[in-house]
Formats: sequence, C-alpha cells, structure tokens
Amino acid sequence: MVGFTLSMPNVGSWNGKWTGESNLYYRSRKLSKATEAELDGKSFHYNFGDGWSANVSCKKIDAKTNVKLKRRSNGFAGYDWMIDSILNHGEILNSLQRKEKEAPKELVETA
Repeated sequence: MVGFTLSMPNVGSWNGKWTGESNLYYRSRKLSKATEAELDGKSFHYNFGDGWSANVSCKKIDAKTNVKLKRRSNGFAGYDWMIDSILNHGEILNSLQRKEKEAPKELVETA
C-alpha cells in the first residue's frame, strides 16, 4: 500500500497562507509490489501557474499506519486527480495534458 500526502509549498494568497496548512490531506491506494517500490519516497510537484503549487509525497505504508492516517485525514482537498495522474502517467498533468497523452495517435498516410 502507498500513502499519498498533499501539501501546498508555494501559496499565492494575499497573506501567504493556505487555510488548510494545519490539516492532513492523505489518501492511500493498494498497488502492485513493483509500483509500491517505485513510488516509495518520491514526491511530485505541480505548479498551477498562479503563484500556487502542490506537492504529493508518496510512502509505502503498512495497514496499521494507514488506518491511523486515514482517521486524521481531511480527504485530499479535491486533488485526487493528482494521484490518478501520477499512477497513470508518472507525473502530475493537468486535464488538457492528460487528454493529449490519452488521445489516440492520428494515422499519417505516406505516399
């Protein structure tokens, strides 16, 4: 199992604070052993382009730790799509970038 923790290291608000900074934003996913090993200890950064950025940290965890963290968690602040993007693409991509990567390649005729 891998635990994903969300943070906002760069905050573009008027006071430089994120209202959720004192909360835990955590999700977990059961993954293959190979994927667990690949993600363990990695972090993924996403720049929103407006002064804000997000970071998703990954850590291999056991079931007992997972239960404790899930109890304290305040969800994932609506950013579950970042986890999906990491798992599907190996990086955090916005919706347009995901569509471009997932679109079927056009066939090009050659003469």
